[in-house]
Amino acid sequence: MGPDPAVAAVRLAVRRALAGLPPGAMTLVACSGGADSLALAAALAFEAPRSGRPAGGVTVDHGLQDASHEHAERVVRTMATLGLDPAGSVAVSVGTEGGPENAARVARYEALDRTARRLRAGAVLLGHTRDDQAETVLLGLARGSGARSLAGMPSSFVRSDVRYERPLLDLDRATTRRACEALGLEPWDDPHNDDPSYTRVRVRREALPTLERALGPGVAEALARTARLLRDDADALDALADDALARARETAREPGDTPPDDEAGLAVDVLEGLPRAVRTRVLRTAAIEAGSPAGTLAAVHVDDVDRLVTGWRGQRHVDLPGGIRAYRRCGRLLFGRE
Repeated sequence: MGPDPAVAAVRLAVRRALAGLPPGAMTLVACSGGADSLALAAALAFEAPRSGRPAGGVTVDHGLQDASHEHAERVVRTMATLGLDPAGSVAVSVGTEGGPENAARVARYEALDRTARRLRAGAVLLGHTRDDQAETVLLGLARGSGARSLAGMPSSFVRSDVRYERPLLDLDRATTRRACEALGLEPWDDPHNDDPSYTRVRVRREALPTLERALGPGVAEALARTARLLRDDADALDALADDALARARETAREPGDTPPDDEAGLAVDVLEGLPRAVRTRVLRTAAIEAGSPAGTLAAVHVDDVDRLVTGWRGQRHVDLPGGIRAYRRCGRLLFGRE
C-alpha cells in the first residue's frame, strides 16, 4: 500500500525539484514549522537520500513573539527527527523599513542567504503554495504595478548567488495539511497568520473567500494559473526590453557624438520606435541602474519619463525617487543625480 495521496503529491513535487538541481549538492529546506514547510521538510528528508543528495533544514527565529526561541528549537528537533542533517536555527533582528511584513521578509532571506552560502547548498526549498500565489497576485493587482507584479512568485530564482526553489506552487494548503496529518506531524499555526493588521491576512481571510462566494470555487487556482501565464509573457517582454536597452545605448554612443556629462544615455529615436510595453521596461531598468530604488520607483514615475520620449514639449526634467533626475538633451534621454 502506497503513501497517503497528499504525502505522495508533496513528495512528487520535491522529486521534480531535486531532478533539476546539481547532483550531490546539499539541499536545504526553510521550515517555519507551519503545515506547508513542515510537509516540504518531510518530503525532502524522504526524497533526498533516494537521489543521492544530502539534505538539511533551517528555521529563522524572527524574535517577534514570546518564546520564539523555544519554538525554533522545537522546529529544529522535528527536522532532525525527520532525518535532515544539518538542522539548525538562525536568529535575526527585524527592522522597520517597508513595514513589518517586508522587514521580516528581508531579514529572513538575508539569513537564508548566509546559511546557504556557509553550507555551500545547491538550493533552498521554500514552502509557498498555490494559495500563497493567489494572494500574491491579488496584492499585485491592488498595487496596479503591471504584468510582472501580477505574475506572482517564480518557481525558481537566484539571489546573492543562492538558488531558491518553490516546489509546492501547484499544490494547495489543504494538501500540505493533509500530508502532515498522514505523517503524524503537528504543524505550528503562526498567530500572525490570523492578525488582520497584515494585508496578506486580510486577503487570505476576507478577500479570497468573498471572491469564492461571488464567483464560485476555483478562484485561487485560476489566479495561480493566470500568474504562470503572465510570467511567461513578462519574461518575453523583459528579454525584448534588455535587447532594446542595449540598442538604445549603443546608438547613443555612435562615433562623432559627444554626449553631455560623459553619459551616453539612451537614443530617443530608438525609444520612440518601441512598443510601449517594451519602452517602459527599458525606462524603468535605466532609472534603477542610475540609482532610483526599485521599491519606490512607481508606474507614475515611469509614465512621466515616458512623456520625455513620446510627449516632448521642451519640459526640463522628471524627478525620480532616490534623488535621480531624468532629462532629455541632444536627442538623448539621460539619468543623473539632481
